[in-house]
Amino acid sequence: MDLDLSRRHALVCGASEGIGRATAHELALLGADVTVLSRRPQALQAVVDALPRSAAQRHRVLAADLSERDALRAAVAGLADDAPVHILVNNTGGPPGGPALDAGEPAFLEAFGRHLLAGQALVQALVPGMRAAGWGRVVNVVSTSVYEPIAGLGVSNTIRGAVASWAKTLSRELAPHGITVNNVLPGYTDTARIDQILRERSAASGKPREEVLAAMLASVPAGRMARPEETGGVIAFLCSPAAAYVNGVSLAVDGGRMQSI
Repeated sequence: MDLDLSRRHALVCGASEGIGRATAHELALLGADVTVLSRRPQALQAVVDALPRSAAQRHRVLAADLSERDALRAAVAGLADDAPVHILVNNTGGPPGGPALDAGEPAFLEAFGRHLLAGQALVQALVPGMRAAGWGRVVNVVSTSVYEPIAGLGVSNTIRGAVASWAKTLSRELAPHGITVNNVLPGYTDTARIDQILRERSAASGKPREEVLAAMLASVPAGRMARPEETGGVIAFLCSPAAAYVNGVSLAVDGGRMQSI
């Protein structure tokens, strides 16, 4: 199986922790040069310092805020001028929880900007280099709510569905250029995001955190949360040469929790 990403350059968003950090590690193991992006340069430097590397690999830090799209475009354009990017992993933290009915317009607009418009800005900046290489990978870290909306995550459910449809559309537009676009849908994963969800559900229900967690895990046939590196490994596979004919899919990594096929 060809998993070799030597001489490929990957940009991983939201890479200071959790799934993003684990994905950066897995891509570096496959030989890619990895640039890690988030708002926290010191945390990113710690990630880069810990990445596997050969003498031929070069890893980079790019501090940027996905909410500030003009600055994001400029930063990524500068990166691509220095070293064309072949792999883009779109990943950012989910919006706060709560019912869709209670969410104000600013909550939807903020989430739409961070998740879809930022992704569009990144794709527009990086696809020219992928086209020139005749090879590219875009993987969006989304949510199982693309298939089954999750109670109490009204804004997230809405925006994640939009991102999935955007990605499917792009997958058809970019396939003739050797570029694939796929989504990975994490289930319950041991990250800061799950801590946020647990706090919100505990506060809303009045139940202890441990009870809320037990109820969540009871819905997972695997009986546990995913480790970030398990999801990162799936993302890295989709970025590899072996996955060249996988395009336009939304792949759940959820321990079997979803009940739909």
